[in-house]
Amino acid sequence: MLPLALNHMTVALMDYRGMLRAAQALGCIGVEVRNDLPQPLFDGLDPAVAGQMARDAGLRILALAEVKKFNDWSDHRADRARALIALAVACGAEAVALIPRNDNLGMGNGERQANLRVALRALKPMLDDAGLIGLVEPLGFDKCALRYKAEAVEAIDALGATATFRLVHDTFHHHLAGGGPIFADRTGIVHISGVTDPSLSVAEMGDRDRVLVDAADRLGNLDQIAALQAAGYAGPVSFECFAPQVHAAADPLRALAQSIDFVRQGLAARAA
Repeated sequence: MLPLALNHMTVALMDYRGMLRAAQALGCIGVEVRNDLPQPLFDGLDPAVAGQMARDAGLRILALAEVKKFNDWSDHRADRARALIALAVACGAEAVALIPRNDNLGMGNGERQANLRVALRALKPMLDDAGLIGLVEPLGFDKCALRYKAEAVEAIDALGATATFRLVHDTFHHHLAGGGPIFADRTGIVHISGVTDPSLSVAEMGDRDRVLVDAADRLGNLDQIAALQAAGYAGPVSFECFAPQVHAAADPLRALAQSIDFVRQGLAARAA
């Protein structure tokens, strides 16, 4: 059975308790909690209490997101990382999400790689001391200073940090970056969403277009997941949708259940 997870962004209008109930009802193994939604993290609950609520629902907190622009390292970024790591420890999360800068700066060849290594080198002891994984998520946008997974793997290997950092395989960003190696054995979590608008070029696709995966998907979600599984990936597949129409769905649980059925049936057909 495909291990599923729910990123709070997909049900962004739900509070923390509602998100947990939704994940439980959908048969998810865990959730990803975010610090970039309008409501306070955990709805202002004590992180230890919030973590226990998840465990009582039979759910893991797979990741706490996010340290933004982590590869633009500074004292400020270090303080933000320490604060998120402390919250992750308090709630019992397994990992923290590391999101690269996406502002068309720090883009030079050599500059990108050097900045990435500086950040990972600083983060490694923080994460190791806390017993956490750092989930590095390349973004496929052409203005991102960490667009390709191969650059992340190269930096992680150069620092001897394979036990500390794992990749996020995001089907949207993988498509935008033109595909390439999937690094299944280095992947910590998979994010899925679909783009169905036929009028958009790849360069025009943005977070606002990321909907639930269905038969009109243009990103090749099923092919990407099948390839990851064939290469040995057996970890969680987490729904991460940003589109306002997904957030405003009249019956979000029904919509998610339909997408889950589509994904599972599609993967089963490929395996047959």
